[in-house]
Amino acid sequence: MKSFMKQLSILILLIIVGGCSSSTSNVAVIKIKGSDTMLSLTEYLAEAYMKNNPGVSIYVEGGGSSSGIKSLINREADICMASRPLQPEEIQMIASKYSSLGVSYMIAKDGLSIYINPDNPKNNFTIAELKKIFTGKITNWKEVGGKDALIMPVIRTPNSGTYLYFKEHLLEDEEYTLNAITKTTTEKVIEQVAKNVNAIGYGGLASESLEYHASINGVLSTEENIRNDKYPINRYLHFYLLTNPNGVLKDFVDWVLSSSGQKIIKDSGYIPLFEIQS
Repeated sequence: MKSFMKQLSILILLIIVGGCSSSTSNVAVIKIKGSDTMLSLTEYLAEAYMKNNPGVSIYVEGGGSSSGIKSLINREADICMASRPLQPEEIQMIASKYSSLGVSYMIAKDGLSIYINPDNPKNNFTIAELKKIFTGKITNWKEVGGKDALIMPVIRTPNSGTYLYFKEHLLEDEEYTLNAITKTTTEKVIEQVAKNVNAIGYGGLASESLEYHASINGVLSTEENIRNDKYPINRYLHFYLLTNPNGVLKDFVDWVLSSSGQKIIKDSGYIPLFEIQS
């Protein structure tokens, strides 16, 4: 994948991009930026689409939902990947600059998983316990039925859509504890949890095997539980555009929402919008 993305980067540097296409090379270019949660998913989608559409080059970059939205507003990206809804101030910026509210596409569903070390005996939480842990009101595992040891909360950076979603929906807009360790990606959150038995973090369902996933109210974050809304923390993953797409951009979005694109989403470990037969 790294060599593949390197080749894409070299290709794009050699192309003079005008909008989504280049008239001098007859290669259509789509630039996508945003959510790190959606990065690997969108790379899989881009690779599959380009395989069947050799005249299209798709460049995918992470950096967080907030970064992607800024790039979209500045026309540095054609599509923003976001693991959260747009904030009112972001909608206002789009409206004031483009006289549009933008266009949103839900492309997949995701569960916001709670990561714990496999050796931690505490592997089931209530929403109230999670809120108190991540706001610092509970600081020792023995307060929630675990061992007598300090809890190490691990969180994402503020530019992450997952950080904001967790803050809004789990913490009810209370502030994170100052004792939390901040990591730039979900993978780094998992790495921290994997090497420290007292750590607890959060992230998307597809980021790691269920070995690290805790239950909430006795319900595990499996695909079936998330699709049926039994798991209490689920969300949609979005593509945002400034206006209704046309040309190759529309074709790509339509393909992502089709059975073929949704099968790629399922095969990538994410949850498609509708049931896909294996």
